[in-house]
Formats: sequence, C-alpha cells, structure tokens
Amino acid sequence: MTPAARLQAAIEIVDAVIGAARAGGAAADTLIQRYFRERRYAGSKDRRAVRELVYAAIRRAGEVPASGRAALMGLAADRPELRVLFDGSAHGPAPIGAGDVGAPASALPAWLAEKLSVHLDRSEFPALLERAPLDLRANRLKTDRDTLLAALPGARAGEHGLDAFRLPEGTQVDLLPEWQQGLFEIQDEGSQLIVQACGAQPRMVAVDLCAGAGGKTLALAAAMRNEGRLIACDVDRGRLAGLAPRAERAGAMIEQRLLDGGRERGGLADLIGAADLVLVDAPCSGSGTWRRNPEARWRLTPATLERLTKLQAQVLAIGADCVKPGGTLVYATCSLLPEEGPVQIDRFLGLHADFRADALAFGCRSGEGVMLTPAQDGTDGFFVARLLRA
Repeated sequence: MTPAARLQAAIEIVDAVIGAARAGGAAADTLIQRYFRERRYAGSKDRRAVRELVYAAIRRAGEVPASGRAALMGLAADRPELRVLFDGSAHGPAPIGAGDVGAPASALPAWLAEKLSVHLDRSEFPALLERAPLDLRANRLKTDRDTLLAALPGARAGEHGLDAFRLPEGTQVDLLPEWQQGLFEIQDEGSQLIVQACGAQPRMVAVDLCAGAGGKTLALAAAMRNEGRLIACDVDRGRLAGLAPRAERAGAMIEQRLLDGGRERGGLADLIGAADLVLVDAPCSGSGTWRRNPEARWRLTPATLERLTKLQAQVLAIGADCVKPGGTLVYATCSLLPEEGPVQIDRFLGLHADFRADALAFGCRSGEGVMLTPAQDGTDGFFVARLLRA
C-alpha cells in the first residue's frame, strides 16, 4: 500500500468506528481486524501503519468527528507530512478543499470533562488517552516475579503490585513459553492492586460476583493458593466461558456459576451471609480504560451512565448480602467518574449501617475509597473501596 492508500484505509476504518459508536456496534479493534480480513493484500507493515493512524485520530478527537475524513484531516493539522497525502491518487483520499474542516483536537467530550474535573486536574486528561504499557502478573501458583524478571528479556518490576512486572511494548506474549506454561497473566497493575485490596487468604470462602473472563478471579486463586472456596459468578455466559481455559493454564481451582440476570439472589442462595470476601468489580463506563479503548468515550452518554449507576447499586447490594459478619466487601470500577465511585459508596453506606469503610494504602483518597489514575499511578483508572461488615 502507498502512504496515501494507508491514509485512505484509516479514513474508512474511522468512518466505521464512528458509525459503531453511534449505533452501539463493534469496538475499533474488531473493526480493524474485519477491514484487513477482507483485504489480504495488505502486509504487516501496512496494517501496523494504518492501525497507528486510526488510533492517533481517535485519541485526538474528543467529540465524535463528523467523519473519518474530518478525523484524519484534524490529525494532518498536527502532522503536516500527512496533509500532502490527500493527493487524489488512485487509492488515496481526495485533496483538501477550501471548505473542508478537520475535527478539532480535544481530549474529552465537554460533558465528561466537566464530570472528571471534580476529581482530576485537567492537566491529567491527556494521560487518560496515552498508550497503555504491557503489564503482567506473575502467577504465584507456579512461580514468582523474581524468577520471571530473570528469565524474560526487558522485564522490569512494577511500581505497586507485589507480582506486577512489565515487558517492552510490542512483545508477542502468546509466543513466550512462560506464557504458554501459565507462569504469568496479562493484567494491568491497577487491576492487580484491586485484588491486593481484597486481602484474600487460604481457606476463605471468596466470591467474585462480576467475574467476566476471570482476570481478577485468577489473581484471587493465586493469593488463596488454591485452598478454600473461590466462586466466579457472572450473568454473561460468553464472558464466563473464557475463564475455564485460563484457569486450566494457570493451574487455578475455581468454581463457576452462571447467574440469571435479574434473579441473581436465587442463584446465590447458599452463599447469602456465608462469604469471607466478596469482590464486586461492577459493570461501568470504562472511563479508566480509555488508554486501551479511546473510542469508548464517544459511546458514553448521560443516559448510559445513569443506567450503569443503577446497575452498580443493585450488584453492590447483592454482594453485600453474601458477606458474612466480619467479612469484607470490595467494590471496584474501572472508572474515574464520581457517580460510579465515591458517590456510589456514600449511597451504599447510608443504606447499610452494618458496613464501614476500611483504609487502603495506595492511590489517592476519593470519598470512602481511593482512585488510581494513569497520570499519578501509571495504571488504568480505577475506583476501589474496601468495606468491612460488623
């Protein structure tokens, strides 16, 4: 592909991303894969170059651009070498006309910037969209971090997590024998800190109420040394199905329980008041993961946020029912929006006098919990609160 053809491909993909964001369709990563699946002639260098253009244009445009062409024209305003590629060649984009307007640069949609500025300085906004590092977690069921640091070229210890380390960007993790042997997992360091906040111990009864594909569940299994009872729950069959092969590779002993959405308590009857630990990693806006999914900020609307906060309150109440007296409830969201963090916990504590907040030794204080941010901690953005039941 010529440089102009690469630019035109990026325009077409961003058009698809914009359409999907408006209609609730597939993520950018998926759309990029689909695009090149239909264009086998594109080599690996072409795919990499187009992908970089797509994500650069998405990260630059806070508001949803009018079109992929407007998004890439906006990027060309910052990168003059791209402007000359609007040359009208056979496979390139049409020349930029006098009336063509590129998308303006802004980190966030205005309504989200206003909400986030409650807890974040606006100087931190660009860090929310920077490329995320490759964070990993040593699997204590099979090895330790020091062994992996010695074995893996370029590996360095994380700054916060006890088992956290990083590999150079672009490392093909799935080709490493250590990965194939289940010696480590890909997991953001902030996500690892959430598990540390749980304080999981052997012989506990622990419930991961919104387990998804089980990244945090696997870390809980390692902390518990496969001793005790660990139950991974979710209402999404497809997401939960991803846990079994991961658990087998990691050597983790985990029960799985598919819950019926809207009737979760019925599927948890035997666990009501019985768990030493319940982790509620609640469904959320994902505003803390925009480094990985920058187009997600185009998808989020005030109505969606309101729906999510109601769901979070419901799931948190269900989790609280499972905690036994003296047990621990950990609430977490990969979000930096106050409605999904400190406001949610304030509401919960106002309704549950038998719970109290417990201090955490990381992050920045946010209400009765803490926040981790890309700018301050080098992690994805998270809110975490640890609550103890009397």
